[in-house]
Amino acid sequence: MKKLFVSAALLGVLFSVNAQKYEFQTVTDLEALPVISQGQTGTCWSFSASSFLESEIIRLTGKKIDLSEMYQVRNTYPKKADNYVMRQGKAQFGEGGLAHDVINSVADFGLVPNSAYTGLNGTYENHNHTEMVAVLESMLKTYVENPAKKLSPNWKKGIEALLDVYIGKNPTEFTYEGKKYTPKSFQEFTKINPSAYVTISSFTHAPNYKSFILNIPDNFSNGSFYNLPLNEFIENIDNALAKGFTVELDCDVSEATFSGKNGVAVIPANDDDAKMILTEIKPEKNITPEYRQQEFENQSTTDDHLMHIVGKMKDQKGNVYYKVKNSWGTDEKRVANGGYVYMSVPYMKLKAISILVHKDALTAATRKNLGL
Repeated sequence: MKKLFVSAALLGVLFSVNAQKYEFQTVTDLEALPVISQGQTGTCWSFSASSFLESEIIRLTGKKIDLSEMYQVRNTYPKKADNYVMRQGKAQFGEGGLAHDVINSVADFGLVPNSAYTGLNGTYENHNHTEMVAVLESMLKTYVENPAKKLSPNWKKGIEALLDVYIGKNPTEFTYEGKKYTPKSFQEFTKINPSAYVTISSFTHAPNYKSFILNIPDNFSNGSFYNLPLNEFIENIDNALAKGFTVELDCDVSEATFSGKNGVAVIPANDDDAKMILTEIKPEKNITPEYRQQEFENQSTTDDHLMHIVGKMKDQKGNVYYKVKNSWGTDEKRVANGGYVYMSVPYMKLKAISILVHKDALTAATRKNLGL
């Protein structure tokens, strides 16, 4: 019995040595505004891209401006509705969108601060679009069915009126820090130039260094993506952060090893480690372009969620992680790291659908290859 006890104790010591809980240190930490919650909405695309633009404004002007996420949502819904109705229901309609939809909205409608447009419109204390979306979908299905056999020219006004009721009317003029602005003049004040931003990705079904339309459900606007080899795709994320540019990220978060509660996103080399790797350092899978493509085409990798990369972390073994700002709030019962997720390089290689960055954040070689 004594020998068994000693052996068990020795095994316990060995286990404690091999089982290393994560200990993170900051490598790069770029400025961003505080983590907030998207509430009961599917508008992560606007929350993340607005956070990205907030960091861009800090970089460009030094000013910290809380932008209105719902202003871009309010101006994107009519575009989605028009696409759905004119394609007679043979198109995606829902709450989702992509980062370039925010950039397109800024180009068309400008920017406003959250103080000028919250999008709450006296309905809830927090964002909740459950009812609004259900009513919108019902209206659009009726328009597609076209019961009168001739669609009323007022159907678009109906969509606008509904959005006005639930989210609020678009501001045409507002005061910020004692000065009056229109959305377009406020955009000029922030120095945000929509044409300066590009979306890049990495897939083997498209030619490298060419733009292509990625067939994912939320790409309702048929936005173009520049295609890069996988290693170059990652190099550009690293280059951006090293040069002081934050990065907008579209990513698959459906994996069990993406955990807001634990604050990590990792890809275990051994499937048996899927639970333990959320709290302990375990070996991760080597991700090849072929494996990435396979997981995309078999739909294990899907377009789920958009977030904002603001820096890098490392663990005590030197493994690198991207510091990713999420939009699930800061409640410690639900999320770790104050609402940030530390995403490993293998997870980024496998599960990142695309990134959006300023052109100046790209490497010189990539800009040359893309003709930018």
